[in-house]
Amino acid sequence: MQRALLKFSAKRLMAASAAALALCTTANALAAERVTLLTSWFAEAEFGGFYQAVAKGIYKKYGLDVTIKSGGPQVNGMQLLVSGSADYLIGYDLQTLKGVEQGLPVVAIGTTFQRDLEGLMSHDDVKSLDQLKDKTILLGTSSHSTWWPWLKAKYGLSDAQTRPYTFNLQPFFAAPNIVQQGFVSSEPYQAMKAGKKAVFHLFSDYGYPTYAGLIVTTRNTIETRPDVTRRFLKASMEGWKSYMESDAAGNAAADAMIKHDSSSETDEQIAYTVAKFKELKVVTGGDAATRGIGVITEDRFRKTRDFMVSAKLLSPDTDWKKAIDTRFIDEAKVLP
Repeated sequence: MQRALLKFSAKRLMAASAAALALCTTANALAAERVTLLTSWFAEAEFGGFYQAVAKGIYKKYGLDVTIKSGGPQVNGMQLLVSGSADYLIGYDLQTLKGVEQGLPVVAIGTTFQRDLEGLMSHDDVKSLDQLKDKTILLGTSSHSTWWPWLKAKYGLSDAQTRPYTFNLQPFFAAPNIVQQGFVSSEPYQAMKAGKKAVFHLFSDYGYPTYAGLIVTTRNTIETRPDVTRRFLKASMEGWKSYMESDAAGNAAADAMIKHDSSSETDEQIAYTVAKFKELKVVTGGDAATRGIGVITEDRFRKTRDFMVSAKLLSPDTDWKKAIDTRFIDEAKVLP
């Protein structure tokens, strides 16, 4: 009889524990904070760490329900961020500083890459960026108000040398005198696929100070959702750590999400991009090596501000410190 009572009590205890666990799980699910991340372009491996944080359940571990929305050439990311349609934006230093100049309540809280991924692709006769004075340089429209003033001033180049870049590599392949803009993970890959030799010159190797894949939010989000911001950054950086450490099999779920969101992405393109990121240590190198993945500093922002002012891209009266808040990323400290 006593054994029966004990068995009955044990069953009740187990049932009660199971009910309590189910209730806790339900409460945690209900408590998950919804967050929208807007990227700066179509889905690609440049956002792989964020997709990894979704695919591996890292955001979920931190009580976040994150939706990743793709940007693109027709998407005004800053407008969507300020309007509240997105909580966090993958943006750009110059864009953020310019927004502050215009009175927008935007602020950078972390980054993806410790250096810019942009540069110029040349034929193999150009060994460095100081050999461009007799070259025709193909530029996209936005480049005239970003890195081109820096490059032009640094090497004494002229606007007369420039022609529009239409995102078609045929003019570059056809003319040995042409140099064109690009991203280290994109245009060199296309040249390789076409069987053409090319040399890529990263601006960051020549002192261009900006970050890439800057994580931007609004003052209102920081003030009203500080804990969400803290958890979002921590989880995102853990996602990037995982994405950089894992092999293709370990990244398969995240890569499948990327390919689902962008039909133009292939396994080969993704593998090339990830290999380049690892080779150049754009996620794990620089300050990230000792201060944590995603770290940003006021010193770097000051250098970007100084370049923008000298190039007349930013008013010298702009309170540039309003454009950066390092508190949350300093706390995250996800070391590679």
